[in-house]
Amino acid sequence: MAKFNYPTYPPQSGYMTDAIRTKYIDSAVDKKLLPANAHRMQPVITLNASDDPKYPIQFWQLYSVMGAKRIIAIVQQFYQRVYSDEKWFTSVFERVGSEQHHVGTQSSMWIDVMGGGHQYHGAEFRLNFHHTHNAMQLMNDKGAERWVKLMRETLDAPNIDYTDDPRVRPAINTFLSHFLGKYAEDFKFEDRFGFGDTNPRLIRRINFMNMTSDAIEALPEQALSDELAMRGIDVSQYKDKQALINKALSL
Repeated sequence: MAKFNYPTYPPQSGYMTDAIRTKYIDSAVDKKLLPANAHRMQPVITLNASDDPKYPIQFWQLYSVMGAKRIIAIVQQFYQRVYSDEKWFTSVFERVGSEQHHVGTQSSMWIDVMGGGHQYHGAEFRLNFHHTHNAMQLMNDKGAERWVKLMRETLDAPNIDYTDDPRVRPAINTFLSHFLGKYAEDFKFEDRFGFGDTNPRLIRRINFMNMTSDAIEALPEQALSDELAMRGIDVSQYKDKQALINKALSL
C-alpha cells in the first residue's frame, strides 16, 4: 500500500473554497454521506488531504495532492473534446471564446475550489452569471448529457495523471457530481448522469469502551449498526436496537 505525505502542493483557500466546502458538507450530512459532526472533523475540513487512506479525499483537498498542472491537463483534454464535438454543442462555447479561453476560466475555477488559492475572480456570482447568460442553451437534459459524456471520456482516458493515490478520481467525481446536482436543481433538468464512483460514505467511529451504558443506549440505531458492522460483526442477526445495544455492551 502506498504511503502518503501531504501536502505535496501547499494549499490555500480561494474565492470559492470555503463557501463551497460548507454547502457540500451540509448536503452530505443530510444525505448521510458524512457524519453529523463533519464540520468539526479535521480530516474533512482541512485543505490537506489525509495521509490515512481510510479518509476519502474531499474535493477541496485535491490541489494539495495534484497541484495545478494535473488539474489544468484534465480541463485541456476536456475542451479538446468539446471543440471537436457536434456544432450544436460546440457553437455555444465558441460564442463565448476560444478553446484556450475556456481552459483558462474552467481550470481557474477548479483550482480555486480545490484549494489552490485565489484563482477564480467573481466566485459564485461569476459562475452563476456564466451559466444563466453564456451557457443557458445547454443547461438542460440534452446539454448536460453531452457535457457529462465528454467529461467522462476525458476522465477515463488512460493518460490522465491522478497520481498514485486511488482516492483522487472518486474525489473528482464527487466534485463534478456536486456541481451537476446544483445545476440540475437550478435549471430544472434531471440529475441522471454520472461520472463514476464518488467518495464512499464516511462514518464516525465509536469507541464503546469509553462510553457509559446510558451513552451507548442513546446512540441512534444506525450508528450502532454501522460501528458493529465495521468491527466485522454480522449485524443481520440483531433484529432490533436493543439487540444491538446488548451486543455493544458485551464488547
